[in-house]
Amino acid sequence: MKNRMKDRIPASMALAALLVVFLAGAPLLRAQAPSRFLGTITAISGDMLTVKTDTQGDRQVQVPTTAVIKRIAPGQRDLSKAETIQYSDLASGDRVLVRLDPDAPGPTAQALQIVAVKQEEIALKQQKDREDWQMHGVGGLVKSVDAASGVIVLNSGSGATAKTITVRTTKTTMLKRYAPASVRFDTAQPAPLDAIHAGDQLRARGIKNPEGTEIAADEVVSGTFRNISGLVTSVDTAASTLTVKDLATKKQVTIHITPEAQMRRLPDMMARMLAARLKGTTPAAGGAGQGAGGGQGGGQWSGGGANRGQWGGQRGGPGGGDSQQMLSRAPAIQLADLKKGDAVMLVSTEGSSEVTGITLLAGVEPLLEAPEASQNLLSNWSMGSSAGAAEAAQ
Repeated sequence: MKNRMKDRIPASMALAALLVVFLAGAPLLRAQAPSRFLGTITAISGDMLTVKTDTQGDRQVQVPTTAVIKRIAPGQRDLSKAETIQYSDLASGDRVLVRLDPDAPGPTAQALQIVAVKQEEIALKQQKDREDWQMHGVGGLVKSVDAASGVIVLNSGSGATAKTITVRTTKTTMLKRYAPASVRFDTAQPAPLDAIHAGDQLRARGIKNPEGTEIAADEVVSGTFRNISGLVTSVDTAASTLTVKDLATKKQVTIHITPEAQMRRLPDMMARMLAARLKGTTPAAGGAGQGAGGGQGGGQWSGGGANRGQWGGQRGGPGGGDSQQMLSRAPAIQLADLKKGDAVMLVSTEGSSEVTGITLLAGVEPLLEAPEASQNLLSNWSMGSSAGAAEAAQ
């Protein structure tokens, strides 16, 4: 009997020791679990929210009546200025920061606090930021970086509109880098000046000189991307990919197209006029009179002709000197609209045989006759079309 007890005591002690270790580790495991997440509401059903998070995919969270729900203005971080709202005030499209209750019973995550930014307020903030970037921003490809002086030199524009821009930064300048596979400002992360390299795409916002050749930057966002010009060899809509033969490397590249990719097609007249301008064979028209004298298409582009409302706006055509705005007004297309043999130009993530497309432009056959200038054109447009779309909820 005593021998049996001797055999059991060590086993019992071992079990107790294991239980102590487990219980001691439980708080650590709980502490390591994510306590909050940031994202966009995609569905509301009863007291359950479905949120598309920025980093973890879709998350479902139960919102009990005890949860504190606050509404804050875009860009505001001081919760003392937040307004308390009801659960019924939340809607799909709202940006939310959800803090989870660590003591919630059961397997379903429960919200302890929700801080929301309303979708309509985000849209207004985005529009304001977009206009501010257009008015006070510059963009281009980095030519050089002097970290000691804080000076960045850009090559901006294409063809006859090409120019050099000096970007001056200080210790107070906000410096950010785009996240991989994205030119979304809201996902850009702080980064030092020495992270910027020659060949990067860069946008800066601040106080410009009258000529637009120098800017004292309050904010800079940059990234490293790849420019590809080539012919489509195949399209796989099921896999959301297309294959392009890169004219520069003569190699096949698989392009992954995500829902966030911008895809547009240039009308033939627009493509031919842009190509002529990039090659310097057509002078930039400054108004209706010059446009009318610039050829058959000139009056339509800048002289108030039939297409002016669709493409030109006030400064949308080649005569207005804003090629990036004109490209942004080209018709949007889907992957299924592309076919074998189409000429495309695109900005993508870095990679050799497989990349993710960020912006893609079809209908570019005339532009491929001036490939270097065309690549600069697309790079500037790629950055400019999204730099102002900063989501305010961080």
